[in-house]
Amino acid sequence: MKQYIPTHDIVLLTFDTLRYDVACAEWANGGTPNLRALLPAGWQERHSPGSFTYAAHQAMFAGFMPTPATPGPHPRLFAARFAGSETTVDQTFVFDAPEVITGLAQVGYRTICIGGVGFFNRQTALSCVLPDLFHEAYWEPHLGVTEPRSIEFQVALAVERLRAIPAAQRIFLFINISALHQPNAHYLAGATGDTIESHAAALRYVDSQLPALFAALRQRNPTFMMLCSDHGTAYGEDGFYGHRLAHPSVWTVPYADCCLEEADASA
Repeated sequence: MKQYIPTHDIVLLTFDTLRYDVACAEWANGGTPNLRALLPAGWQERHSPGSFTYAAHQAMFAGFMPTPATPGPHPRLFAARFAGSETTVDQTFVFDAPEVITGLAQVGYRTICIGGVGFFNRQTALSCVLPDLFHEAYWEPHLGVTEPRSIEFQVALAVERLRAIPAAQRIFLFINISALHQPNAHYLAGATGDTIESHAAALRYVDSQLPALFAALRQRNPTFMMLCSDHGTAYGEDGFYGHRLAHPSVWTVPYADCCLEEADASA
């Protein structure tokens, strides 16, 4: 991570509740062409550090991103300074703060949160904890789980902020993508309830809206981007539904990172 700071903008997209099997299937069958173009090697299989949004994001913000689903140890991209850490290596971005948002702010980044699910809505003391870490934090009902066009509004807001902030000011942009979370039946014609099929349809909808975000990022600066699920969710496997439980459908998540370079100015 050291090679990208402070020359690159940094972006973290969490696809809230996205299952690894669904992400891989849609990548393989052409359902997510924009993510496939961005991630030609596909998704990595990883294990989430938490089984629900709050726990997973607290861990990720502290530097504990989803862990590769293979024996470790696995070096981390960024980490709070911690004596005896076995996953902090020479190229890890080490910060003297409780979480990476403050750590990046300390080296000059403007930090922006575009919330999605309820833990980012700032309507209670608990739902202020995560967004209050950022210089700028946004949430409105049209960004949340009950709005069928939520990712359109989230991307539009992100593009607006990216264009408003001078390129010389490096940014850390975090978006919690809410569309995949229940309720998602409205993304599948004829569906009467949430299913793994409507979950997949929600991912296809999200993919269709991402190009505007990628274009805005390329027009600013080179960007290091992390894309992952915070946790999965169960749709009846072994009798389980939802998340905040220990089941492979919850713990197994997709992860990828990549570098977006600036667009050719003559294009």
